[in-house]
Amino acid sequence: MAATPRRQPTLDEVAERAGVSRSAASRVINKAPHVSRATREAVERAIKEMGYRPNRTARALATRQTGIIALAVSHDDPELFADPFFAQVIVGVSAAIEDTDLHLLLCLASSGRGRSRLMNLLHARGVDGIMLMALHGDDPLTSIVAQAGLPAVHGGRPLHGEPQWFVDSDNLGGARLATEHLIALGRTRVVTITGQMFTQVGEARYRGYREAMIMAGLVPHGTAEGDFTEAGGAAAMKTLLDLHPDLDAVFAASDKMAAGALRVLSDAGRSVPADVAVVGFDDLDIAERTDPPLTTVHQSIQALGKEMARMLIGLIGGQEPTSIVLPTRLVRRDSA
Repeated sequence: MAATPRRQPTLDEVAERAGVSRSAASRVINKAPHVSRATREAVERAIKEMGYRPNRTARALATRQTGIIALAVSHDDPELFADPFFAQVIVGVSAAIEDTDLHLLLCLASSGRGRSRLMNLLHARGVDGIMLMALHGDDPLTSIVAQAGLPAVHGGRPLHGEPQWFVDSDNLGGARLATEHLIALGRTRVVTITGQMFTQVGEARYRGYREAMIMAGLVPHGTAEGDFTEAGGAAAMKTLLDLHPDLDAVFAASDKMAAGALRVLSDAGRSVPADVAVVGFDDLDIAERTDPPLTTVHQSIQALGKEMARMLIGLIGGQEPTSIVLPTRLVRRDSA
């Protein structure tokens, strides 16, 4: 005869074993706040002894939670998530939710269709909360998420306004640090390759460059807008060489743009750093593989993802977290 399956203990039986009420046991299982340490320890001990496993469907109905959080990016290329920057963000988010029951949903939401899908998901309460990244100037994602009324954390900040909860890197301070380093090397004709100026990151890093130049008594020597890609950096570098052939330093607002700039400078016969010093931003793996290796501003991208997820988990749990600006620092290599 087949063995009779072992009956799973009920919540009432767990509560009885722990010597607490059913509602107290339920609050512990659902990780509710304001539960005494003694109650929590008694219930957790009973769960372990009895091998109790919560009914996830019933738990979701009781708490009205799905166990899913979303990371939405204002972009439409699926290959974006293979980009070294966003890949590290996802690693950080995954590390933060590893010891939880949460699952991560990735959403591309720049096109009308993508935004419509996200809007339907949010209004159907298909996720418990959302993280937003790569927002543009007046990005409609901001209002879509606000109207849904779900917990939301921004990775970086929109160009206009400041969300209640965000995690950002010190983009302005890091750009100022990069430019001050170039000036300290005796470079006076420093140009910059910016990111897209309809993003807060692009605008903040340009402002840091400009502030450092002005504070040193120098006139910003030249600016060309890139798109945070290697090809965009190369195109911007060609423009700057044509307009300002006397340039002696470049601050590129991303490592990938700096890599493109280095290639163009080499093709033009400019020696780095003897003729032109170059500093990037991000400290991605590519910074160690360029020729010469790239001096750059380090930001902890995994920490950005991890803190976003932690903040969102706190909001879902009823906490009131504080927004965070992560520090940046200069990493010196051979390009400057």
